[in-house]
Amino acid sequence: MNEKKQENRLIIFIVMALPFILMDLALRFFARGIHYFRQTAVFSAIMFTVIWIVLIIGIVVMIGGWPGRIIYLASFAAFFTMYLANAIYFNLTSYFFSFNLAQMAGEGGGYVGQTMLSTSPLIYVFAAPILIVFFYSLFHIKKRDSINVRGMIVLAAAFLVIHFFLPLFYGKKNSGLEWDTWRNARNVYENFNDSNKDFIICGFYEYTVRDAYMTYLKAEGDRDPQELAQLEQIFSVNTEHPKNDCTGMFEGKNLIILQLEGLDSWLLDRETTPTLYRMQQEGINFSRHYSFYNGGGSTFNSEMAVNIGYVTPMTYTKNGYSFSTNHFPYSMPRLFKKAGYEVNAFHMNTREYYSRGINYENWGFDSYRGLMDEHEYADDDLSRELDRELILDEGFYDGIFKHDKPFVDYIITYTPHTPFSADSSLGRYLAQVDGISEFDMPTDEEGMARLYAKETDHFVELLLQGLEDNGLLEDTVIVAFADHYLYTLTDQTIVIDHKHATGDLINRTPMIIWQDGTTPHNVGKINSQVDILPTLLNLYGIKYREENYVGSDIFDPGYEGCVFFPDKGYLDKNGFVQEGTEEGMALIRKNDYVLKYDYFREIKDSSD
Repeated sequence: MNEKKQENRLIIFIVMALPFILMDLALRFFARGIHYFRQTAVFSAIMFTVIWIVLIIGIVVMIGGWPGRIIYLASFAAFFTMYLANAIYFNLTSYFFSFNLAQMAGEGGGYVGQTMLSTSPLIYVFAAPILIVFFYSLFHIKKRDSINVRGMIVLAAAFLVIHFFLPLFYGKKNSGLEWDTWRNARNVYENFNDSNKDFIICGFYEYTVRDAYMTYLKAEGDRDPQELAQLEQIFSVNTEHPKNDCTGMFEGKNLIILQLEGLDSWLLDRETTPTLYRMQQEGINFSRHYSFYNGGGSTFNSEMAVNIGYVTPMTYTKNGYSFSTNHFPYSMPRLFKKAGYEVNAFHMNTREYYSRGINYENWGFDSYRGLMDEHEYADDDLSRELDRELILDEGFYDGIFKHDKPFVDYIITYTPHTPFSADSSLGRYLAQVDGISEFDMPTDEEGMARLYAKETDHFVELLLQGLEDNGLLEDTVIVAFADHYLYTLTDQTIVIDHKHATGDLINRTPMIIWQDGTTPHNVGKINSQVDILPTLLNLYGIKYREENYVGSDIFDPGYEGCVFFPDKGYLDKNGFVQEGTEEGMALIRKNDYVLKYDYFREIKDSSD
């Protein structure tokens, strides 16, 4: 009789747990396309789901009766609401819902009902059996003679112990500023700033509870009064950028921003990159531009600079892509969208890489499109790594060239990437595509770097042709800049010999602004990637407040030009590098403190 009773209790327990299991499985079904998987995290994700469900159902069973039913109903209602929120939001945006979104009042709250009606019916198809099993279970909760307090204490203690140890299975946390922190499962869990990765490694219940904890309960950390006072002083002024001779020069024109992977200054010549070289000679050439290398994702560092005007912190350890929940009301896409533009980003890599998708959404882009998100490539299919594919792909072609209103296209190239060895698979593939014989194949790193740069130049050639074919060439401005110098070469003497520079000065890279028919002009003022955004805003006649950015409008007669570097070096207008100058440290502190304290979230401005 006791065995039969125990068997019945187990069946009831499983049935009661089933709605919670189904919600987790349904959301995992929707998440099947996320390009992030770590074997080390699978066990923890499963166990987190198990212990949360066992905790909830265990407490309900040990209390029993109507009190147990109320707890069961409340727990299910809370998580079912979150199931719908996550399923609907993921269906609309390809990202899971985060409580952080609730802090962004006014950004989308007005059409919740409409989105619930227009979302995928599959969400409600999955919801039906979840609700049926729940209501069946609700009325099969047995009344107990007494509440099992001891059992609940043991259950809670076991939960806390297991919960404490589960993150260890994610592996070791990166203690320093590593470029690949974004894909380290332990860092993903600790930082908790990428909803898709967080969900994959946590499961539905741990994700929901931890997200609420991180958003509402976690201590904000030490708030240094001196640092906050410095920020208050910086933003106590309200300086609207004054007009100059270049203000509004490109107002109303389309804009294409080309972030050129590893295209160092010595690679721009007639033979290697004829198209870019011609644009450099015909357009506005910034001969003393610097895209400084910054650890923890140097490519993404430049993306930050151009899109929000800030870079990876230098006085504390935190990757740039970790600020995906910060508020950036003065970002490039937001200000251009307010001016009537649509703003989209295009790249080879997935939205998960560097957590780009969630960051670009946070910055205000209409979309971030990755070739690897939109197509299934075989492991040996290297066509995705050729920059030309950004134009040859039909979907990307339409996205870049087919618009109903003024547009900003932010395009990140890829081909000049490691490795540059003579036997690299990409090099052999590129040679095959271009019909280069084995006899003519480069045999050294420099030759391979030039071969890859030639591919990027071919992409630019196709881009110009696409603009002309679609009647956009005359009305489109192209801003091209390198994300960093070619530090990825194994033999750095190649770079040093070509650039005749070492130390901070080796960070000098190309920057070009080109429009068909532009009068050639050379800008010799020192500048860096943090100056690109305010410069573009001025050129397009978009008003902005100078204190909202670390950089400055390069064309401002009052701006003499400077660059600060991660090693605390400071390059002034005369070209002298000094370490720890007050001018350089002031810029670094502003950059770091704004990000650290999410300062713009606190600012109320009618222009937002």
